[in-house]
Amino acid sequence: MAHIRVLTDSACDLPDEIARELDIDIVSLTIRFGDEEFTDRVDLTPAQFWAKCKKSKTLPETAAPSPGAFQHAYERAKTEGFDGVIVLTISAALSATNQSAQLAATTVADTIPVRIVDTKAVSMAQGLLAIEIAELARTGAMLDELVARAESLREKVGVVGMLDTLEHLVKGGRIGGARALLGQVLAIKPLLVLKDGVVAEAGRQRTRAKALQAIVDVAMSHVPLRRLALVHGDASDIKTAQDLVANIPSEFDLVVTDMGPVVGTHGGPGIVALCWIEA
Repeated sequence: MAHIRVLTDSACDLPDEIARELDIDIVSLTIRFGDEEFTDRVDLTPAQFWAKCKKSKTLPETAAPSPGAFQHAYERAKTEGFDGVIVLTISAALSATNQSAQLAATTVADTIPVRIVDTKAVSMAQGLLAIEIAELARTGAMLDELVARAESLREKVGVVGMLDTLEHLVKGGRIGGARALLGQVLAIKPLLVLKDGVVAEAGRQRTRAKALQAIVDVAMSHVPLRRLALVHGDASDIKTAQDLVANIPSEFDLVVTDMGPVVGTHGGPGIVALCWIEA
């Protein structure tokens, strides 16, 4: 029986208690607010991140982990007695994290086998994949078997989200000179999906209630589901969202969790997303 360490990065939004229970190691991305730099999940919690966002006049920035951070994680796995490492990264189209993981793997090639899978996902879509692979790893599955399972499940993963505000786009200067239309534009609730590892717009709604119902409808169109997660960025109506999502059938219990800085930087406060793996 193999003893394989499952490793992912902090874009996964995986709850700490699940990561601990399944012994999933997480390499952190870096978050910057101006001259202040934080290590995600280490010295910046989601609650602290959202509080800082409300006070900051500029958008925070995210940076991929260094190859050295991944190298330390691989070496730690070897020290702890693991036979190999499978790394499930945020979509390579969205971040240089996958590249850092690949570079680090070459430095430990003679020490411990490392296989890297681009999940082509983000947030709890990536997190749900990590849960699946960690549970399989517990059965003693070999590294190649884990990689094959991750690559097959990757095709069954989905994400749909709604933005509550375009404030982060405004702070980032993305709206341009159309200031007269600003009030009208900010009232729109855009819907986003993940396609081929990149974020794409999937329509828009006039009210938050309609936007929440719209993302539930999208998720429902993919049933039967194996796993489902509800992720939010400091959303005051998360209970309402949970009630709506309760009607979506899934083999495993719904996971509800906070969206961290990596995705939250771009989504802004009030974002709500559904992530799933089809059965």
